Amino acid sequence: MVDVILGLQWGDEGKGKIVDFFAKDYDLIARFQGGPNAGHTLYVGEKKIVLHQIPSGIFHEEKINLIGNGVVLDVVTLKKECASVAAFGVDVRKNLYVSERTHLILPTHRALDKASELSKGDQKIGSTLKGIGPAYMDKTGRNGLRVGDILHPNFKEQYANLKSKHQQLLDNFNFQEDISEWEKDFFDGVEFLKTLNIVNGEYFINQKIKEGKKVLAEGAQGSMLDVDFGTFPFVTSSNTISAGVCSGLGIPPQKIKDIIGITKAYCTRVGSGPFPTELLDETGDFLRNTGNEFGSTTGRPRRCGWIDLVALQFACMINGVTKIVMTKTDILDALTELKVCDKYIVDGVEKSEIPFQMNHADIKASYRIFDGWNMDSSTITSFDNMPDTMKNYIQYINNFLNVPVKYISNGPGREQIVCS
Repeated sequence: MVDVILGLQWGDEGKGKIVDFFAKDYDLIARFQGGPNAGHTLYVGEKKIVLHQIPSGIFHEEKINLIGNGVVLDVVTLKKECASVAAFGVDVRKNLYVSERTHLILPTHRALDKASELSKGDQKIGSTLKGIGPAYMDKTGRNGLRVGDILHPNFKEQYANLKSKHQQLLDNFNFQEDISEWEKDFFDGVEFLKTLNIVNGEYFINQKIKEGKKVLAEGAQGSMLDVDFGTFPFVTSSNTISAGVCSGLGIPPQKIKDIIGITKAYCTRVGSGPFPTELLDETGDFLRNTGNEFGSTTGRPRRCGWIDLVALQFACMINGVTKIVMTKTDILDALTELKVCDKYIVDGVEKSEIPFQMNHADIKASYRIFDGWNMDSSTITSFDNMPDTMKNYIQYINNFLNVPVKYISNGPGREQIVCS
């Protein structure tokens, strides 16, 4: 049996804490897509740690963690990340596994990412410049190198051939970058990767399922950044939705049971692209500062706005969401008035659907207004103890989406989750 946890907005919904919360009920936690641009923040005791590629179940020592074939892997980041995890007393060699079909991010992928973004001028996508897009392009172009290749005697020859192809592209961009230090770190990372458990991921995970083990599939980014269904072209380079679980781990669809979608009680976005409910005022600043809305990977300030139920309903539909976790409700504590977008006005016409090309349409958010709860909600431990204004806000969202909001996260701590 496989359950899925994924983001329903533009990422940064707090997936790390939620996976960590649920991990105790599962035997295996697996990342199925994305790269090191993901930043899943967890608190171990009072200490904060951000995971970029390692599944968020790593701090449950008895659990197995798998980096699936749908991920693109930065071995330099992985080595640093493993060192950070080891500082908490976790031996990653015991419970971290990596699929041999996982594609590698090369130093030249990072250079290509930078060259491509610079060439766009004012039309930048907002890439994190981690080399993720170029690595996925090599995957679909059948040029990429995979984790299993590092065990082959001619790996360095394969690397040199691909580097040469990349150099031709960089020459076309008229872009120069000294990658000698990046390469040194890369090959150090490759040697470290060889010390981990490299497995045939699809046989590995299907055998665990056959044995009756419970699997939790963890996504990165959010549904509105999906390469097919997100706000294209301002998207990531992989399928962030539930369909990506099957291709990203090698499991059949009928093995999937629950799809747990995560949304903030408001909305954020990093980088460029459409954002109908964005607040460019004091309320937006309040959400950003109170919610500490700065990228856990890049440190970039996040754009903030009211919750968008048109986009959220779309995300629930394409994912087949069965239950919702709402995070950061406590950030709204001090606001006397809350707004919920439940319709778009697209080119002057009321709509309840996501337009084909959001950045080509004039979209204005239509809002329903709610009273705020004006109290410290971070100490609430049961749904019954919530103020009526908070219940009304959550219940409206629950009814609009026709998917139950089953969990409400009201603080960063592991224990700060209320079941409805």
